[in-house]
Amino acid sequence: MNTWNTITTAADLQQIIEASVQRPQIIFKDSTTCGISAHAKHRLEEGYAAIEGQADFYYLDLLTYRPISNLIAQELGVIHQSPQIIVLKDRQVVYTSSHHAIHPATIAQHL
Repeated sequence: MNTWNTITTAADLQQIIEASVQRPQIIFKDSTTCGISAHAKHRLEEGYAAIEGQADFYYLDLLTYRPISNLIAQELGVIHQSPQIIVLKDRQVVYTSSHHAIHPATIAQHL
């Protein structure tokens, strides 16, 4: 994975939710000062081939954009966790995982 699509606004989140009708959407919430989060991000980058081309992939720096992280929890009905993966299809959360359970191969099973 060479680049990340970033989430910085509520409008970005709404666009992702709407886009999930056409194609699966993946949100990765990252706490940039957390070692577990850094490890999860590294696993995603290393195993990206398992999900590449199957979904649109988005990144949220939740320390910088905590209000957006809170909005994600509220809008999608998920408990806030960090790090966290959220997979959306048809405007619905079909999979979520956090911490050491974040693995690209498992994510791919839900796409």
